[in-house]
Amino acid sequence: MIRIPQDIIDAMIRQACDELPDEACGLLTGTDGVVQARYAMTNIDHSPEHFSFSPQEQFNVLKEARRNGQKIIANYHSHPATPARPSEEDIRLAFDPQIVYIILSLAAGTPDIKAFSMAGGRMQSCGIEIIAGK
Repeated sequence: MIRIPQDIIDAMIRQACDELPDEACGLLTGTDGVVQARYAMTNIDHSPEHFSFSPQEQFNVLKEARRNGQKIIANYHSHPATPARPSEEDIRLAFDPQIVYIILSLAAGTPDIKAFSMAGGRMQSCGIEIIAGK
């Protein structure tokens, strides 16, 4: 289970809409499964079908999270034209069992957000609880 403030969910949706037709991506930091900050990242692939983070941006987020007593607890990306479920590429690249993988779909016209974790080499659905903003 991951707990995400409503204002961070809203910002993720705005980013996904603003970056159409490409996939949007970012990192969420916090403690004990509660998201405290969102970092919009650059999709250096500039693609509607896949994304890659900028290594320098990733490093900067990691440094800031540590400075704030947090850790990266999730990454997210959008699916502009497909459902909120992991693609084959998403599964292949999801190698960290310590974080949650969030997919935000815009395919149906209404944002759909789902979370997944990697356990035993398989992606499994996990819960999202939307909490009051900061």
